[in-house]
Amino acid sequence: MLKGYLKVRDDCPVCGEPLHHHRADDGPAYLTILIVGHLMAPVILWAFTTFRPDPMVLATVFTIGCVALSLYLLPRLKGLMVGLQWAKRMHGFGSA
Repeated sequence: MLKGYLKVRDDCPVCGEPLHHHRADDGPAYLTILIVGHLMAPVILWAFTTFRPDPMVLATVFTIGCVALSLYLLPRLKGLMVGLQWAKRMHGFGSA
């Protein structure tokens, strides 16, 4: 469905379904922030209270973790949003 990191193809290469009219917009970014925040906040609190690392070590480790998790989730959530729009026949999907 994606031809680059986040670019959605105009048509599906397998079935030919037109994908050019999707409206994912900022939805995948908001979902990524929501998920990463809810996963990393308890972990950073646990790591700080349990291990008491140096603040720069804690900041560096969790910055890398948050960025890596965000980069992993973003294209998958974009595909999820486009797939959900297709399944619900939203924004021109399924029209004659």
